[in-house]
Amino acid sequence: MQRKTLFGLLAAALLALILAAVAMFTPILWRSNAPTSSHSGPASTPAKQAELIKYGHYLARAGDCIACHTVRGGQQFAGGLPMPTPFGTLYTPNITSDNETGIGTWSSDDFYRAMHNGRSKDGSLLYPAFPFPSYTKVTRADSDAIYAYLRSVPAIKQPNRPNEMRFPFNNRSLLIGWRTLFFSEGEFQPDPTQSVEWNRGAYLVEGLGHCAMCHTSINALGGSDQSAAFGGGLIPLQNWYAPSLTSDKETGLGDWQLQHIDDLLKTGVSQRSAVFGPMAEVVHNSLQYMSDKDIRAMSVYLKALPQKGEPPEPVQLVTSAAFGAKLFAQGEKIYTQQCASCHEANGRGQPPAYPPLADNHSIQMHSAVNPIRMVLNGGYPPSTTGNPRPYGMPPFAQNLSDEEVAAVVTYIRMSWGNHGTSVSPQQVNDLRSAPLE
Repeated sequence: MQRKTLFGLLAAALLALILAAVAMFTPILWRSNAPTSSHSGPASTPAKQAELIKYGHYLARAGDCIACHTVRGGQQFAGGLPMPTPFGTLYTPNITSDNETGIGTWSSDDFYRAMHNGRSKDGSLLYPAFPFPSYTKVTRADSDAIYAYLRSVPAIKQPNRPNEMRFPFNNRSLLIGWRTLFFSEGEFQPDPTQSVEWNRGAYLVEGLGHCAMCHTSINALGGSDQSAAFGGGLIPLQNWYAPSLTSDKETGLGDWQLQHIDDLLKTGVSQRSAVFGPMAEVVHNSLQYMSDKDIRAMSVYLKALPQKGEPPEPVQLVTSAAFGAKLFAQGEKIYTQQCASCHEANGRGQPPAYPPLADNHSIQMHSAVNPIRMVLNGGYPPSTTGNPRPYGMPPFAQNLSDEEVAAVVTYIRMSWGNHGTSVSPQQVNDLRSAPLE
């Protein structure tokens, strides 16, 4: 596996260098694509400006800007959050209104160019950790509203920390090749065959929500295959699996009631499931603040995603049938002692406080990463207005060995009609030291 990963990175670097060499002979006419009209002037009246800022705040919540541009315990939007990637570590920039270290000197044209085209004020290419491949769908009017809100945020003078990208990925010109392969510029275009509600949901999910960024697997170059959008994928270096939204064998939502999807997005819990890990942060920072109308629009769009075949299968260690049977028997005992008091002997749980494990697709996915991490580390759904005091699950890493965790996860994946497969103690061991965020 290590050789395969190294080969993939070398191949990625070689391809990127070739694309960069080609790009050297391609004129970069980014300035000619800049908007010709100025949108940087204030609204016509103080009341309209206040309304614009309020709407921009709402949209910034929908885009979850605070999650990346705020260090835990730090000043809002002052940046500095480290974002490890397979290619090195990026540090998010200061986007407060400070003139020296923030975006105080940016015009609304500059801001729209960053959102729409992935270029900074000086024309330099932005790394796609900033989700401009999704934000390009955001309308100019909404971009201007977010800009107005960020300009209203108190200026914080916090210098931006230089990125620590490995060679050759520290050469931004290589991004020209990446963009050629994986970036299509353009605002969202409504589908006239669909309802207004569906189109609003598509705009939020595909644009500001940038949901596909996690729920689509990426390749060795850090790009995603749009034909597999929302098909699920392992989130790099976070060791959480974002399940497929297009397969009913995972968490495809085709057979969910709309209200259950609403509840999960808005509060983090529903009669069907609960969110943990990175998705819990999304609900806490972003989705709980969205209007019921927009949440319903997102639910309508997500429920209508075409259900496809098998989701991508992450590489896993395979256990023998005999060892799997041993783990299952061992896991049944552990489940009875440790888990049944909350999740019930029949696995039906006590929703929404204690989610069901029986017929829970997130338990049965090809990837067992998420249930393993929950048993090891425990966790809480997000604290939201609709669920202010969530029930949590305690961690068992200190009480159960790798084999015992593998046993209980195997049991819940294969009991009560569930169709998951057994997991190995090595899989548990690999995740035991994974970062909690």
